[in-house]
Amino acid sequence: MSETRTTAPLTIGDEIELEVTGIAHGGVCVARHDGRVVFVADAIPGERVLARVTEARKKSFARAAVVEVLDASPDRRPHVWTEAAVERTPEERAGGAEFGHIALERQRSLKAEVLAEAMKRFGGVELASEEGEDLADALADLVEPAPGDDETNGLGYRTRVRLHVDAETGAVGPYAARSRRVVPVASLPLASEGINQIAPLTDSIIDVATVDLIDPAADDPRMLLGLPGEKKRAGADDVVRELVEDRGFLVRAGGFWQVHREAPTVLFTAVRDAVQDLIDAERFDATASNLDLYGGVGLLAAAMAEAAGPTIRVTTVESDAGATDDAAENLAELVGALAVTARVDRHLADLLKATAPVRDRMRRGTVVLDPPRSGAGGDVTAQLIELSPANIVYVACDPVALARDTRTLRDAGYELTGLRAFDIFPHTHHFETVAVFERG
Repeated sequence: MSETRTTAPLTIGDEIELEVTGIAHGGVCVARHDGRVVFVADAIPGERVLARVTEARKKSFARAAVVEVLDASPDRRPHVWTEAAVERTPEERAGGAEFGHIALERQRSLKAEVLAEAMKRFGGVELASEEGEDLADALADLVEPAPGDDETNGLGYRTRVRLHVDAETGAVGPYAARSRRVVPVASLPLASEGINQIAPLTDSIIDVATVDLIDPAADDPRMLLGLPGEKKRAGADDVVRELVEDRGFLVRAGGFWQVHREAPTVLFTAVRDAVQDLIDAERFDATASNLDLYGGVGLLAAAMAEAAGPTIRVTTVESDAGATDDAAENLAELVGALAVTARVDRHLADLLKATAPVRDRMRRGTVVLDPPRSGAGGDVTAQLIELSPANIVYVACDPVALARDTRTLRDAGYELTGLRAFDIFPHTHHFETVAVFERG
């Protein structure tokens, strides 16, 4: 008769010794304790650590944070943010730099592993073989650094930072890691010099919920105060000027813009190059119904035009009316460009009801989309499949969401023909991926 093994109970506050074996999506590592999976923060695969249990509600897994490194990885570095280091108790560590204790090259390697695992597990795509080659070596160049980051150790890149205000004390700071408790800090090492100059880190601010700091490429830094309960975001009506190479963009101060100083150029170039490859392969039709979905202020529509020329027909679709207004200005020199304020699913639903000539132009078109973290999802992806554009260029900020949509597109007959990833969020687990799909 076999003996049933029981998992020892864990409670919050327990300190346990762990052998860290891998990396998981979300910026945490993986270990096991008495048969239970433990997701451990502030570790590196290959390390032996002492960790404090921070969550133990589930029988199948627990969460913990490192309190002492017993056997360190050669890739461990002093944390770039003193207020987020393991020398602080877990509940006092500032959030937003969960990879700040890892050498930059290893950070990119770990992100590549996360992308490869997501694409294999959820997308059915093998990016690297583990046979005959070390997986890290096979994926070494998959995630590309942003220009200048290696020289600065990935610091000083953020041009947009949100801080929070403690409702009782008025203290200003980031949230603690994995919580909504404000942690006062003395520095913002990932932020640009302009943001650090205006950040009210030592101030006490009353009757304010959030402090947004922005440092536009072609405008002065500014501070936006969000009031408790206010539905309209601070800066929604204020326009600032951004710069991508030598091209100017109008953007709402409180609207969306990539936070890394070089990120808009990195993604602009990646999409432009992807479209250029389609042109070279005679797969791109500038006269077709080309779309830029979740288009924001028109950055990626402009990238399409950079490759295809100013006569391109392209419609950028964005639900935020302020961003659409800015997109219309930013694309004004393109006679065939149209900026539409609409939810993407509703706009695609209207296209599905269109006449045969419109549907034919759609089939000859290319769709660029840059959805939110949750991805395009089943409904929008199904609509795209029914519209059946010739090409889809998918910009993703979440590898699992991309992988799920990849499987759906591949099952519908689209081939994944290009994949690039960019580390435009150093010292965090985030990165961006650009995938190209071609209809078979």
